[in-house]
Amino acid sequence: MDEMKGAAGADEVCVAVLCAAWCRTCDAYAPVLDAVAAEFPGLARRWIDIEDEADLVGDLDVETFPTVLVFDRAAVRFCGPLTPQPETLRRVLRAALDDPRPARALAPEVAELAGRLRDEVFA
Repeated sequence: MDEMKGAAGADEVCVAVLCAAWCRTCDAYAPVLDAVAAEFPGLARRWIDIEDEADLVGDLDVETFPTVLVFDRAAVRFCGPLTPQPETLRRVLRAALDDPRPARALAPEVAELAGRLRDEVFA
């Protein structure tokens, strides 16, 4: 993987998947996440059941499952629903690693969740 100058390495990026235990699409996404993340050594991963970890999720309203959040130590790079195809996740992760700019037009609740996760993931 070619990284642009100034881009974060995989060891400085986390992919978090927001899901629900009752969501069958999320069940199908778990092995996709594991397989694709293995292609990015050092990438931090976090699986979040929005009902079991409601305090962590806070006021973020997750409407579509799975919703994927990609962030680094400074900013959210991506947040949105993804279909459970490996190439889709692969493209999002490559883009996050290659382009250090934060995602645009995010709800404040997304940034707040990323902040809580940073304390946990990059401690």
